[in-house]
Amino acid sequence: MKARFMRGGLYLAAFAAAFFSMAGAPDAMDPQVQPDLDPANLTGKLLVASPHMADPNFAKTVIFMLEHNEHGALGIVVNHELGAAPAADVLKGLGVQADGAAGQIKVFLGGPVEPQVAFVLHSTDYKNGATRNITSGVSVTGDSTILEAISHGNGPKKSLLALGYAGWGPGQLEAEMAHDAWYVAPADPGVVFGDDIGSKWKQALAISGTDL
Repeated sequence: MKARFMRGGLYLAAFAAAFFSMAGAPDAMDPQVQPDLDPANLTGKLLVASPHMADPNFAKTVIFMLEHNEHGALGIVVNHELGAAPAADVLKGLGVQADGAAGQIKVFLGGPVEPQVAFVLHSTDYKNGATRNITSGVSVTGDSTILEAISHGNGPKKSLLALGYAGWGPGQLEAEMAHDAWYVAPADPGVVFGDDIGSKWKQALAISGTDL
């Protein structure tokens, strides 16, 4: 999967850019505005690696899906923590104003595509012009304003800073699912934002109905 993944990198980068360029538009993916009636659409759901996943990039991963349509798919891995660092250091590393920043911020590897790009998954109690509501409990913001708000205590109650993302070209994810590489589970905010990182995969498997 890695070779195909890398060949699709330029397309997927454009896909991600287009995704966030729609941030100021009406919340087309918010199920409160437009319910998801297509069970094959994984937007807003958890993609859970099967125990037989062979790709080391995705073994025992849980991915929150930001987008899934005929053009491809994009999601954020929520259980691969890189570590925690002082908020000021994280902000400076991302080129964000760090004056007055306090506390620590956990950083996750959101996926192998464009690890230099930051995304913040968060609870829906925060919103700015670059925020997309994905489900009733999870939003995503792709600009630095939210990081400044988090470091000053004005951000969302729950958040997850991820570097990079997971992406698939048209039909690629469907082919992998046909080979039982992935299971699907409802997007439980308790799993997405939970502090027990090591148990997220098993929790997501249980929600998907899979019995190990």
